[in-house]
Amino acid sequence: MSSESGEKQSQNSSGYGYNYGGNYAGYSAVGYGYGEGGGGGSHSQRTFQDYLLILRERIWYIVVVFLVVFSSSLVYTLSDTKIYQSSATVQIFRRDPTVMQVQQVVDTDIRSAEDLNTQIKVIESVTMIQRVAERITGDDLRAFLAPYERAGTDITYVAEILAKNRKIIPQRLTLVVTVAYQHPDRFVAAKVANLFAEAYLDHNISLRTQESNNAVEGLKGTVEEQQKRVERMARELQEYKEKNNMVSLDQRKDIVSESLKAINAEKTRAQIAMNAAEGRINQIKEVRQRSGDLTELPFIASQPQVVQLGQLLAERKIAIATLRERYRDKHPKMIEALNSFQQTERELKRAVENVSAQVESDFQAASRTFKNLEEDLAKRTEDSLQLDRAALEYNDREREYRTNEKILDAIVARSRETSMTSGITTQNARIVDKAAPSPESKPISPNVPLNLGLGIAGGLGLGLAFAFFVAFIDDRVKSSYDIEGVVGLPLIGIIPQIKRMDQPDKAQIVINNADRQVSEAFLTLHSSLRLKDESKNAKCILVTSTIPGEGKSFTTTNLALTFAAHGERVVVIDCDLRKPNIHKSFRLENLKGVIDICAGKATIADVAIRNVHPNLDVIPAGGRAKNPTQILNSKGFELMISDLRKQYDRVFIDTPPLAAVSDALIILPLVDGSIFTIFFNKVRRKAAQFSAKKLLEANVPNFGAVLNGLNLAVSGYYYAQYYDKSYKDYYVVMSKNDTEQEK
Repeated sequence: MSSESGEKQSQNSSGYGYNYGGNYAGYSAVGYGYGEGGGGGSHSQRTFQDYLLILRERIWYIVVVFLVVFSSSLVYTLSDTKIYQSSATVQIFRRDPTVMQVQQVVDTDIRSAEDLNTQIKVIESVTMIQRVAERITGDDLRAFLAPYERAGTDITYVAEILAKNRKIIPQRLTLVVTVAYQHPDRFVAAKVANLFAEAYLDHNISLRTQESNNAVEGLKGTVEEQQKRVERMARELQEYKEKNNMVSLDQRKDIVSESLKAINAEKTRAQIAMNAAEGRINQIKEVRQRSGDLTELPFIASQPQVVQLGQLLAERKIAIATLRERYRDKHPKMIEALNSFQQTERELKRAVENVSAQVESDFQAASRTFKNLEEDLAKRTEDSLQLDRAALEYNDREREYRTNEKILDAIVARSRETSMTSGITTQNARIVDKAAPSPESKPISPNVPLNLGLGIAGGLGLGLAFAFFVAFIDDRVKSSYDIEGVVGLPLIGIIPQIKRMDQPDKAQIVINNADRQVSEAFLTLHSSLRLKDESKNAKCILVTSTIPGEGKSFTTTNLALTFAAHGERVVVIDCDLRKPNIHKSFRLENLKGVIDICAGKATIADVAIRNVHPNLDVIPAGGRAKNPTQILNSKGFELMISDLRKQYDRVFIDTPPLAAVSDALIILPLVDGSIFTIFFNKVRRKAAQFSAKKLLEANVPNFGAVLNGLNLAVSGYYYAQYYDKSYKDYYVVMSKNDTEQEK
């Protein structure tokens, strides 16, 4: 519909709002709390094309936001102060140059990434900033502070500026570091960058010199202390030697060792002799125990006296044996021979005893000798151990003395090396490239391509975000997805927006052909209703909406006229007893109608206005009812609907909006189906969804939703499958042809 008709409908809706809000418990069109997709159990999902259509509808939001952001970035870029950057390159050595093969006091070798990062942090340190700040003086200081509109100031402010504009950039996989500085004056930028590089090199020299001097002073004190310690230990060692008579320690040690060897050998021989004597004694004891002859023992039998007496005894035995052959035992010669034999036998026995006694004497002598040697060996051994103990302590003292002497030599040598190297200047880094002023035409900031690129990207991004934000907060029904996916009803017809026109003309637009597109839209709706059996065979159809002003009466009258134009007997009933509107649409009186029929004061024949148009009758509301709910629930109303079904092919009932009152739900069980009217971009999704849900819960067929007031300028955004601009041209051509035929 046109904007004027929309205003009129808005006025009508305000009448409903006041009426319903004040008299019917304040029903509202929004805020029912149902989530999207709840109605009808639809599972429709947005497609990528739906999101593109959302952007197309709000293209001007995107354009405006883009222009604002891009213009802001352009203005900022053109008005921003030009900043120049100059860079000095410093190479850090992996190790110091070797002037002398000595160990440095400060170890600056770069062995790992941590060592390199340490050097970088030194360059970034506050100390470097302070050193550079101290070097900027005179004209350089005035040029440095000129862009900041501050002439004389303290060094702290200069250090703050240096810290903000300095960059230390390590080059990947190298030992090269770039020291960069940014400043509006390109010459100052180059000067400061070089000062940072020089300050780093000077800092290294100063650090080495200071550490070397400190090391030299420390080593001097250490040398003096070590010398005193070595001298004291030398005196103590000499005193110990004199105290323990260890002047000729090695010679004494040799004498004692030789003496021990000799005594040990004698002890061994004495032990052997003692063991041999002990063995003979044991043999003698054994022979005596068994009463044997001691001459059986070799060491006794071999004695000269025993051998001699044994031979003599044997001879005397032979002589006795010879005499016994000639004489008897009493013979004097026999007696003499026997006496000689016995005498020899006694001498042999005495000789054996003497040998046995000598063996015992030898054992005792050997035992005494062994014991004496053992005691002497123990004494000499103790003397040797005592000498070893004294020598061990002496060696410990001497070893400690030699060690401290070597330490003293090493400290003295290190002190001399450090003293020599402290005067040698070496660097662990060098300046590869000094900073030079950048070309005047190439400032680092503002970066025009980057800023404009960010402006374009940011403008588009913010524009798209703003468009989606507006779409997110705009919850009015406007797309087929909103109707089918959120409200949950099939879309069966779309009525284009009507130009400025009076209400009665709009209500009868399919007859007066004031807008061919609208007429064709109702013909399409008529065809859609005849495609399905439920809607094709439905005799009684209820038309309602969510809120006032959505064109439900407009849809009712024109759809009824369309059916009437196709030869069916049609009646339109105005059941909006609170704010009747049908009589205005046909320019009729509203004196009698539904209220009178239900009250029994009149019949259908009395109140029906016949042939308002061919095949179309109208039954007005008959005024405004104080108790519309009771009237619609009455038996008379039910009988009226039943009689109308018998008299007409189609009965169209115009009812109040669902979100305001429940009148339509009272009538709903008496009809064959319902049509839900939605005005484009007016009603909120949750309100429409809630109303559609109430229709569906009544178990009465709902034929679908009719979208009213579609602006063809945006129809391509949401309803490209229903309308196309080429159709508009088709209708324009048809309108021109009709105009020419009328002329």
